[in-house]
This record gives sequence, C-alpha cells and structure tokens, in this order.
Amino acid sequence: MTGAATVESRPGAGADAGVGPVIRPRLLTQLLDDAVAAWPERRAIDFLGRTWRYDEIGALVSRAARGLQDLGLKPGDRFGLCLPNTPYYVILYFAALRVGAIVVNFNPLYVERELDHQIRDSGTRMMAVPDVKVVHEKVAAVAEGTGLEKIIVCPMADILPPLQSWGFRLFKRRDHAVIPADGRHVGFRALVVRDAAPDPVAQSPDDVAVLQYTGGTTGVPKGAMLTHANLTANSAQMLAHVGGVRAVQERTLGVLPMFHVFALTTVLNFSVEIAAEMILLPRFEMDQVLATMKRTRPTQFFGVPTIYVAMNGVPDGKLPDMSAIRACISGGAPLPLDVREAFEKRTGVRVVEGYGLSEASPIIACNPIEGLVKDNSCGPRFPGTVLEIRDPAEPSRLMPLGERGEVCARGPQVMKGYWQRPDETEACFADGALRTGDIGYLDEDGYLFLVDRIKDVILAGGYNVYPRVIEDAAYHHPAIKEAVAIGVFDKYRGQSPKLFVALREEMTATEEEIRAFLADRISKIEMPKYIEIRDALPKTLIGKLSKKELVEEEKARRSVS
Repeated sequence: MTGAATVESRPGAGADAGVGPVIRPRLLTQLLDDAVAAWPERRAIDFLGRTWRYDEIGALVSRAARGLQDLGLKPGDRFGLCLPNTPYYVILYFAALRVGAIVVNFNPLYVERELDHQIRDSGTRMMAVPDVKVVHEKVAAVAEGTGLEKIIVCPMADILPPLQSWGFRLFKRRDHAVIPADGRHVGFRALVVRDAAPDPVAQSPDDVAVLQYTGGTTGVPKGAMLTHANLTANSAQMLAHVGGVRAVQERTLGVLPMFHVFALTTVLNFSVEIAAEMILLPRFEMDQVLATMKRTRPTQFFGVPTIYVAMNGVPDGKLPDMSAIRACISGGAPLPLDVREAFEKRTGVRVVEGYGLSEASPIIACNPIEGLVKDNSCGPRFPGTVLEIRDPAEPSRLMPLGERGEVCARGPQVMKGYWQRPDETEACFADGALRTGDIGYLDEDGYLFLVDRIKDVILAGGYNVYPRVIEDAAYHHPAIKEAVAIGVFDKYRGQSPKLFVALREEMTATEEEIRAFLADRISKIEMPKYIEIRDALPKTLIGKLSKKELVEEEKARRSVS
C-alpha cells in the first residue's frame, strides 16, 4: 500500500542500508557449544566474586543433562526454572535444552496460586529451585496437587565465594529450606555426579525452547511458545544492532532477572553468543550493584526505567566510573526523557530505548547504540524485522505514514503461538503480523513512537485520551519521581483521567501546583480530573510501574461509594 506505515528489512543486505542480515535458524545449545569451542578459558560467569570459565560451564551442562535424562526428562517435557540469577540458572537452562526439553520460566517471587496455575497450564514435570526457604516451601506446597514429579534443589552456599559461603551457612540458617528425604527432591550435586555425556536427541530449530508466560496484567497468564530459532534470531539481531563482536571480551552486568525475556535474550543468550562474561546478581540491591560495577567495570548494561530512576538518586560521590560501558539499553517500559537525560548527564553513558514484547523474544525496535536517537522514540525496527501500523478496528488495513494505529511486527523472532490456546493465537495475528496491543506511529525516518496500550486508552466524552501523554508531561515536573495515569468512571464523560504520582525525596508539590504545571503541556480533555500523591506506586515483580492495582483500587472505591 503506497504511503502506508511499514518499515521492513529484506534478508541478505547490510543493516546500515535499511535492510537486515541473513539470520540462520540455530539451536540455543549451539551458542554455548561455539563459545566453549572458541573460548574455553574465557571467564563465563562472575557470581558475587566467584567465577567459572566457559569450559567449566560446558562440562557442568553436560553432566546436568545426563542427570536430567537419568531422572526421566524426555524431549518435549517441560522443565521449570524458579531461580534467581545464578550459575544454576545458566547450567540448567542449557542442560534442559540439550535433552530436548522445554524451559518454563517461573518468578521466584510468585505466590502459591501463581505457581499452581503455571505448573498446571504448562504441564511442568520437573523444576529447579534454590535451597531458600521462602521459595522452596511454596513450590513444595503445590507439588503434589500439580503433578510436579521432581524438585531439583540448588544450594546457594555452594556457588558463593568461600568467605560468603561460610557466612551463609553459619548466619543464614533460618533462611535455609529443610529438604525432605523423599523421591521428589534431588540435590544439584547428585544431579551432576555422573561424568557421562547425555544421550543425543533429535532436535530442530523450529522446536519450542521456552514457554514465556505473559499477559498476567490483562487476564490469565498464557505461555508464549518461543522456539530455538526465535530466540537465536533475536540474539543474532542484537549482534547486528550493537555492531558486531569486538576483539576484547565484553562484560555484561546481569541485574535484570533472566526469568524475564528481556534479560533472557540480552544477559544470557546474547552474552553466550559473543562469549561475554556474565556478571550475575541475584537481585537489584543498589549498594551491591554499585560495588559490583566498581569491581568488574561492565561494558554492557541492560535495565528497566525504574533502575535508571534509582541510579539517578544515588549521590554523586557513590556513583562508580561507568566509562567502560559501550552498550546501555533500556526496555520493559517507556523511558521518560528526563530520566534518560539525567542518567546520561551524571554518568556520561549513552542509554538508548528499545521496545519489544514476550511474544517477540522480545526485541522488535531499538534506538542505535551509535547514531541518531530521537527523543521519546523507541527507535527504528530491529535488524531483520518488519514494523507495520494497522487500524485497530480494522486490522487488515495499514495506516498512512505518521498516523496512529496498532503496532504490528513480522520477523524471525516472532513466537510460534500461545501454548494450548489456538483461539488466542489466531487473535494475536493480523495477516500474519504479530499484533502488539500498543498504539504508535512511524515517522519519515522509520522511528517508532509509542502512544499507549490499546487497553489503557481512556474514552473521555468521545475523545481518545492516551495516559502516556499525561505521564510524559508529569515527568517534566522537577518534584515528580514516578507517574501513572488511568481512566476512572465519570457519569458525564464515561471516563476521566486520574493521575497518581510519587515525589522525589525531600521535594514537595501539591495537587494544585501539579495541575497548574500541566496546564500548558496537555489539553483540557487530557487534564486529570483527579490527582493523588502517594509515597510509592505499585510495581510488577520485575520493577515496572503497574496500573493493574490502581485500576482495581478505583473500581473497589467506586463500588463502595
């Protein structure tokens, strides 16, 4: 369609010419095999100061794969990882894939209800957990009812540096899980005891590799089926995007949890693809992050906006030297312009915003590491990707360039579909393109600008009001640290905007001051009817600002009143 908003990449030509690289389908285990063969003595993992080489990780993966086969894990079986960022995650991820199993990612902070649903829905047979009481007890509680056959217990003390290991065993006893001596529990050491290669299994890059559950904020979570080819493609696209392999070894700071697809691709798969050192942290704890940055001087850093907001709050004297960082990308949620500018000014590190979703492994667009970055844009299409803007009401119709519509994507990273949900899979595609559920537009240079989620659009008196417009305006207020806008019931207009804000420490603002500040930045129809100032705003388990809780609160409040 002439003039339609479509940006595409044609395989076979260079990315700089506006076309994409050739991306060949591969198995994820090939990434590790290649790294072990080419760089056996390179450091693969740094976990709180203890390190492992690539040949050591390769050997442990082989032993663990043998152990999983001995336990009865077969091709196509689902294997759960309910682990923080640790060497165990890396080893068991590749071991399960080696035997042809499908990895199912679980957040260790899930409550029993969430664990129960995901185990049942995926049919997970075996799961790995740390020997941490708060995690193990939840998994053990649902194991019998869900049919979970084996729980692989991973001792945290065994992967810590000697002094920390001694302290963990001695002073953290109340945190240790009590592991029953039954047929369901298997210790990691017992799993890798046999020094024997696993039996080879027939595999194809089109096989499902990971079930990445998504959609929990809009309904019952469903598993996006990501194939080996999907995930290796997104890793190859990352390689093309950052400019290829350098002579020096990259060091990736892994503070984002690898059970989230953004970190799965950037921290794990991409790092292994280029034989980088993965500097893993089990959680985001600011003092630990700063100390680790000083000790290891990472060259790659991937974060969500709340991490950059938190780092902007660190006193100047505590900020480490970040001059070694070459690739710094924000994803997972829109990055407010003032947050990016403040981070870049304080650290001297350029941070670029990308965009993706679990169903696309996840990246489909990103601003360039070097080159033009457009404010409030999540950049041009990722190498090898096609971006389309379609009419949300009539998805078969492409919108003209510059007009708003639903962002859709095609590419080798797009999922196979949703696990055991053919109807939802069909609804998620339009003429073969993945529907993202986000409203946006493409400019004349092919840069993507997001406006809002379709489900979040506020219908006020016949007008479409986009919460992100209100939020972006609010972020320019010097006292506002976080902002979330939602639609609330209005008898006259149907819905009206309500703005929730959290203020920066030692700063103040009143509702009237915020409203006056917004007056010349947004239209009257966009002006929040209500403004509520809170100490903190709700976040998801990975630190993204969450609207779900606020929407439910407002519904409950109005049903009572």
